[in-house]
This record gives sequence, structure tokens and C-alpha cells, in this order.
Amino acid sequence: MMIEPSIDELLKKTDGNRYVLCTLIAKRAKEIESINRLELIGQDKKAISIACEEIVAGKVKPSSY
Repeated sequence: MMIEPSIDELLKKTDGNRYVLCTLIAKRAKEIESINRLELIGQDKKAISIACEEIVAGKVKPSSY
């Protein structure tokens, strides 16, 4: 179960739009999977968790997708 970042923090990045948030997370997670598949095998984190952390950090924005 994902505890951090919280859904409230993620929603702030998309102005409260859950659809945009879901689409953004899915697209970025797929991108991470395709690029870093071998690097993810040894890690404890999943691509979705990494995508969420990048969104909260401001590395990925809705306008970039």
C-alpha cells in the first residue's frame, strides 16, 4: 500500500482533477517501465510509486503529457 506521497499532495499538482492525475501517473509509469525495466528489478519500488514521487517533486507536470 502506498502511503507517501499522499493523494492530497498529488491532487494539488493537477488542480484537483482525478482523471488528469490518473492519466499522468499511468503514462509516466509506462514510460519508466519501458526505459528502466532492468533497473526496477532490483529495487523495492514499483514504477507507479516512482511516477507519483516525480509528480510531487515537480519533475513531471500535466502540461508535459
